[in-house]
Amino acid sequence: MAQQLDAKGRIALITGANKGIGFEIARGLAEKGATVLIGARRPQAGEEAAQALRQEGWAAVPVTIDIVDEASVAAAAEQIAEQFGKLDILVNNAGISIERGKEPSESDVALMRETYETNVFGVVAVTNAMLPLLRKSDAGRIVNLSSGLGSFALRSGPDAPLSHMRSLAYNSSKTALNALTANYANEFEGTPIKINSANPGLCATDLTFGNGRPASEGAVAAVELALAGADGPNGGFFGDQGKVPW
Repeated sequence: MAQQLDAKGRIALITGANKGIGFEIARGLAEKGATVLIGARRPQAGEEAAQALRQEGWAAVPVTIDIVDEASVAAAAEQIAEQFGKLDILVNNAGISIERGKEPSESDVALMRETYETNVFGVVAVTNAMLPLLRKSDAGRIVNLSSGLGSFALRSGPDAPLSHMRSLAYNSSKTALNALTANYANEFEGTPIKINSANPGLCATDLTFGNGRPASEGAVAAVELALAGADGPNGGFFGDQGKVPW
């Protein structure tokens, strides 16, 4: 990213920020001067993560939010409005992968619905609830945590690098998430709000059973997109090495 915004004074909500990549995104933004709101389903988990960042010297506030519970999402938006009056950055990081090691023909429809409830519908719920606050920012930024597994180019055909990873629920939910990014970006074009998808790559988290690179490395692209300047992208898909093919 060419130009980057000054993070000082900016308010950033990261969902699923009590651990893993979400926590590292929060840390990355806090280190740059933002006040980070640690979105977590369990109040204790959010408070513990926020306290860990405060002990490092950063501004961190827990926000209880269950992205599949509309009342919880509305309460979180109300809390942010009362405490801060605006939101500058929304990182839709919370996601699940609960169907593993199955071919598409073996997929469990119930598990697929559950996956979409979090990875797709929850993102829409949170984004729409936070938009009134993001519109009060001089440079609202939304980052959706996607995956290379959501890329048609990286997954389609026998020679594609990720064709062997065929988790239908998770993969297609991230493809749908990328579609959300593109559609919202079209709506926001010409406004101070920008939305992009970030690809963290394979990172060592609970979701991957500890396989992959450090979560701090996977957080880099999301932090950069969250602070993209006025000349930055809108409606793109990026990793820390640049553009990711759709």
